[in-house]
Amino acid sequence: MKTPKLLPWYARKAGVSTERAEALWHKAVREATAETGWVGNSEYWGACMASFLALLDKERNTLCAPQVLPFVRSHNRMWRLPLLAMEDMCSALHANWQRQRHAGFPRRAA
Repeated sequence: MKTPKLLPWYARKAGVSTERAEALWHKAVREATAETGWVGNSEYWGACMASFLALLDKERNTLCAPQVLPFVRSHNRMWRLPLLAMEDMCSALHANWQRQRHAGFPRRAA
């Protein structure tokens, strides 16, 4: 049986190798076949995906890989915050300066 086209994406998201994800997919197919008794209908494919995602989640929890990416992203956002605030302040000061400059000097008649 063919594997889903998104299987490598699911594997990469869970931090599992593609070969291991294929093995988990085949196990999910066997479980869904035993559970539903049918092959090929929407209930069957829904059971396959639910079982596959549950197996991937169990596999990810057994790995000892730390989840560092959310931590790094939050620190990156916190580091950029003063820069973004300074950029907003400079653009507001520039706009105010432009308004004051044009308001102070009336246009000359040609």
